[in-house]
Amino acid sequence: MPDSLLEPLASLDATFWLTAAVIFGLLVLSAFFSGSETALTAASRGKLRAQADKGSRGAAAALAVKEDDERMIGALLLGNNIVNITAASLATALLTRIFGTTGVAIATLVMTVLVLVFGEVLPKTLAITIPEAAAARVAPVIRLLIWLFGPVISLVQWLVAGVLALFGVRIEPGRHVLSVHEEIAGAIALGHSAGAMEKEDRDRLLGALDLSRRMVSEIMKHRSQIEMVDADLAPAEIVAQVLASPHTRLPVYRGTEDNILGVIHAKELLRAMDRLLRAEQGDWAALRDLDVLEVAMPPYFIPETTPLDEQMRQFLRRHTHFALVVDEYGALQGLITLEDILEEIVGEITDEFDVREEQAIEPQADGGYLVDGTLAIRTLNRALDWNLPDAEANTVAGLVIHAARMIPDVGGAYGLNGFRFEVVAKDGNRLTRLKVSPPAPAAEPAE
Repeated sequence: MPDSLLEPLASLDATFWLTAAVIFGLLVLSAFFSGSETALTAASRGKLRAQADKGSRGAAAALAVKEDDERMIGALLLGNNIVNITAASLATALLTRIFGTTGVAIATLVMTVLVLVFGEVLPKTLAITIPEAAAARVAPVIRLLIWLFGPVISLVQWLVAGVLALFGVRIEPGRHVLSVHEEIAGAIALGHSAGAMEKEDRDRLLGALDLSRRMVSEIMKHRSQIEMVDADLAPAEIVAQVLASPHTRLPVYRGTEDNILGVIHAKELLRAMDRLLRAEQGDWAALRDLDVLEVAMPPYFIPETTPLDEQMRQFLRRHTHFALVVDEYGALQGLITLEDILEEIVGEITDEFDVREEQAIEPQADGGYLVDGTLAIRTLNRALDWNLPDAEANTVAGLVIHAARMIPDVGGAYGLNGFRFEVVAKDGNRLTRLKVSPPAPAAEPAE
């Protein structure tokens, strides 16, 4: 080794080794801050909550820290920058003392390598491998740092919010709470795309998540499809109508269909018939004394803007399965049942009386599908794994009318989002049957 290099090394003293030890300690702290940032950011709230429920104090502390992501990141970045800048300054001073002005370049090179490898890449790689375990271990220390750096973090947050406000960016308090829905939905969709979840399971989970965002008006049976009983009909006619109906509960009206007086249950009607027949020793003429309104239950009206999750809770609380939907003026718009809401989660529920989904969606030889105009867009999307928009309309017919900006005639064809809609049949102003053709698959590039 040349004498010019041996002379500086010979001058190493206790101050050198003490400074080197301090730099080493700062690198360890840099690794701690970098790894903690990655662990707390990547850790799943769901997994931490499960561990906290089992008694893990570290997981509970990690959840508390993640409640305010902005303060957590501020404390970690502040600590990391302090130790990195201090370490770089000490290394520069130390190596300049030994090698003179050349020490600046040497210190820059050495500290870049050390911070990159041991202060960033290595701890972050370890933390991303076991994020929940790492987050649970470092969280108590980070909580203390957040408390110590509290005033400085608050000042930094105020400055950041002010700068962002100049560019029209507003930071909403509690925004992480609002993103939980998107986070869960994204995880479910990712699991399905990766093959870890079946389509039916994905649809059920997403359906349950969407209940709070959907209104009863989106899934209700429209008033034009409601089968009602006229209270002024002869009792024998009412009994015949109820027995012939595929529905268990039927609204009872008098005069006009907006004047709903009650809801008749087929079982209650049969019980009333049984009482009359037993009293008259089986004489069917006794049915003329049947008063359907005495048997009918009081009608239950709800506004069309009620969220589905709230309406399901009301059904369970009131021990009823049937509600009539009215608009803001009190006019009847449709009806909804508990089964309708459950179908948003589990898919179509059919029995021997229902029109089966295979009849409502008929595949064609050319790749298109014949569908009922009253078929819900959401049902069509779930059945065929499509993504037709349902923000402007609830049914396929409504979507076509919205796209056409008019009531189209039979044979009219319209395009929307790459899909082709053709009107096959209509009844008055109602589109009863349509043909929907999906976009043609993209051609594979020639090799």
